[in-house]
Amino acid sequence: MTSTLSPVSLTAIDAPGQPTPSPELEELYRGFEQELLVPLWTEIGDLMPSSPRPGAQAHAWRWQNLLRLAERSGDLVPVGRGGERRAIALANPGLGGAPFATPTLWAAIQYLNPGEDAPVHRHTQHAFRFVVEGEGVWTVVDGDPVAMRRGDFLLTSGWRFHGHHNQSDAPMAWLDGLDIPFSHYLGTTFFEFGPDAVADRSTPPRSRAERLWAHPGLRPVSQPGPADSSPIAAYRWEHTDAALADQLALEDAGHAGVVEPGHAAVRFTNPTTGGDVMPTIRAEMHRLRADTRTATRREVGSAVWQVFDGAGRVRVGDREWPVERGDLVVVPSWQPLTVTAETELDLFRFSDTPIVERLHADRVQVEGAPA
Repeated sequence: MTSTLSPVSLTAIDAPGQPTPSPELEELYRGFEQELLVPLWTEIGDLMPSSPRPGAQAHAWRWQNLLRLAERSGDLVPVGRGGERRAIALANPGLGGAPFATPTLWAAIQYLNPGEDAPVHRHTQHAFRFVVEGEGVWTVVDGDPVAMRRGDFLLTSGWRFHGHHNQSDAPMAWLDGLDIPFSHYLGTTFFEFGPDAVADRSTPPRSRAERLWAHPGLRPVSQPGPADSSPIAAYRWEHTDAALADQLALEDAGHAGVVEPGHAAVRFTNPTTGGDVMPTIRAEMHRLRADTRTATRREVGSAVWQVFDGAGRVRVGDREWPVERGDLVVVPSWQPLTVTAETELDLFRFSDTPIVERLHADRVQVEGAPA
């Protein structure tokens, strides 16, 4: 994906604040083109708008449609070296056909048939898996087998060898999320093959990483200090579910704890720092009571939402969709978002907020409040 410089149009710049068109000015602009130069005064409105104008568009994908196509891919497309993964990426309609959900985030449905292995490799991009339904696949991260089950949020931080194997008699699909577009545009990607086969095909209920790190408020003294990415291999649904339920129960008892009335939320964090699970990705789980509507909110940076359970409606800008289990919605930067729950509604969200915050470009606006 490359960009080309467009010739400067004298008609386009015949406007207040612009130089008067003339043969001499046209000659100057042709000289700019020959030297691959673009004058700021003709581009400032696009380069420095009064508020973000993201190229990405708000869009929704139906999980059942994705699953149907993934199942057909399972019949026709092998998993092995070369293709590496049977993963089908969301292509945002505003990004010119690139396989990116947003300019910084990659999202895909991955599908593995019974008995199949996805070969071992590693890459500098950070990755996670979120399981909407099913079980029976283990992802093996640096030799540590990690069970994948409904509601689990699983990490594969950058440059760690990983492969998957399906030990069940049924296929399984899940959501993959990575920072591929961000790495692609920065030109920082490295990739390396591992062994062709997953070495450890055991199926422990808990990974070694969980046994060390997944104890609330506790960390092993033997392990090193803060890490950029969380060492927890899997954040299990039973813990996420309990945390959301407890927030709403506290609200019922008249105590603080929810984001807004009827809206509980938790953020997955790195136990060594208390910060985000990965340097480039923030992940959260939200629960709305039935008949609850969120405040309209917009923020700098993009996000992808996936319905884990329940039914409702998601409005982004002037577009609105009914959503149910598995459906995905992209929210571009600074686009107003409102979620309405028809039943109790659980949603998984991941975003590029850590990048935006580190650049000190973060800004949030809720309903009519000033930015």
